[in-house]
Amino acid sequence: MKSRATIHRDFSIARIDDRLYSAFIEHMGRAIYTGIYEPDHPTANAQGFRKDVLELVRALNIPAIRYPGGNFVSAYNWEDGIGAKEQRPVRLDLAWRSRETNQVGINEFAGWAKDAGIAMMLAVNLGTRSIEEARNFVEYCNHPQGTYWSDLRRQHGVTEPYNVQMWCLGNEMDGPWQIGHKEAKEYGRLADETSKAVKAFGKGIETIVCGSSNDQMATYPEWERQVLDECYENVDYISLHKYFGNSSHNTLNYFAKIDETGRYIQAIGGVIDFIKAKKRAKNDVYICFDEWNVWYHNREQDSRNWREWDWPEAPELLEEDYNLEDALLVGGLLNEFIRRSDRVKIAAIAQLVNVIAPIRAEKGGKAWATAIYFPYQFASLFGRGTALNVAVDGPHYSADAAQDVSYLDIAAVRATDGKSLTIFAINRSPDEAMDMDLALHGFQNVSLIDHQVLGGDGTGAREANTSANPDRIKPRQGDKLSVDDGAVKAQLGPLSYNLIRIAVE
Repeated sequence: MKSRATIHRDFSIARIDDRLYSAFIEHMGRAIYTGIYEPDHPTANAQGFRKDVLELVRALNIPAIRYPGGNFVSAYNWEDGIGAKEQRPVRLDLAWRSRETNQVGINEFAGWAKDAGIAMMLAVNLGTRSIEEARNFVEYCNHPQGTYWSDLRRQHGVTEPYNVQMWCLGNEMDGPWQIGHKEAKEYGRLADETSKAVKAFGKGIETIVCGSSNDQMATYPEWERQVLDECYENVDYISLHKYFGNSSHNTLNYFAKIDETGRYIQAIGGVIDFIKAKKRAKNDVYICFDEWNVWYHNREQDSRNWREWDWPEAPELLEEDYNLEDALLVGGLLNEFIRRSDRVKIAAIAQLVNVIAPIRAEKGGKAWATAIYFPYQFASLFGRGTALNVAVDGPHYSADAAQDVSYLDIAAVRATDGKSLTIFAINRSPDEAMDMDLALHGFQNVSLIDHQVLGGDGTGAREANTSANPDRIKPRQGDKLSVDDGAVKAQLGPLSYNLIRIAVE
């Protein structure tokens, strides 16, 4: 199989917002408790957070993290998680039918995020609560001093405000499963007024309004049209969510869902443009794809569990063992976000630890990187700068999810300093190697920096990293690539993800 591709230095898509490589963590399952926080763990720091997990998190260079939910936030009282820990109430979490101890609240999480070098993107409860509670939450987090909520934060030992700039206005309010689910117009009005209240706290605050929970919702994309019709001029982003699975074990159709996601983004981009034109608005609204990941391996069993169990504390939930095939799907989705970076400015992999996550952690035991950790890490580390167009000529296939799908999934980013070019190339074929000829135009003094490969070496598509074998899927140095006279020639193994870094002028 042969594919040709061309990249020109001056043919760009957009400047990539660093927040494209953000993450999400929710009070759900073992994401928080025995995930990032386990006071009795051998590696726990003075605040009770696991240092082995923190080390894996830091290596991802995550720019922002969405917290505390998710479905959890739609019945959450943020005030339950402040003050003396021994006085905090234990609550029943209706979203995941579990018991919430509130031992981690905003101040503990903010401390962890600071240690990890990550900015917070906080969600407010617009399911069971109102503008007033959202306003109070922002005042507690952002106001310096001299008011009830800011002085209360200071009494809790936090002198300096957090100055949180990103605020999510609820979560999946289109979903009938959501506690406090609302109709589009009703939610749009509430989001509009809440956004105005939140932004009254100062310049620089950005708000994210809820879009569709996925592109299969009966209300999609009419939901976006009605919601934005109510709040367009007072919000900055509209969120999209989508989860992926391969229960049918059809690898090529699985990968075609990446192209399906591109259509999802394109459709909502059209809705945004329509509302902007209708309102003669001056501002732009962008997409925040703040929940996305693979979720299917244990989904049916998990669904039965949380509907039947008797309110456990930090139960095992959505703990997926991701395989090579999943890693390539995640790499392809990141490529799609890069290719759509003119529309998608923020994206958050869901979630970060234990719950459908790139990082797994045993209670009292070890932590390790799942297979999806590596394409996420490579994109976060080397996918910052300007997204470039890539013209591809090569074999295609058709599937139920999308038609005319290229076997070569590729994205390119020129670094902020202009001195390097990173190419993320995936051979989607399950059984055939690909000879890729890549022409580079407008660049000088081209030379290879690095070539890392995931898969493509006979590793089974459905092999995964586990506690017993945490290094089964990991990157290795590539040896089938050459750079000469402005051209890259590479052989991409079947089912392989390739990170290619090239020095340029």
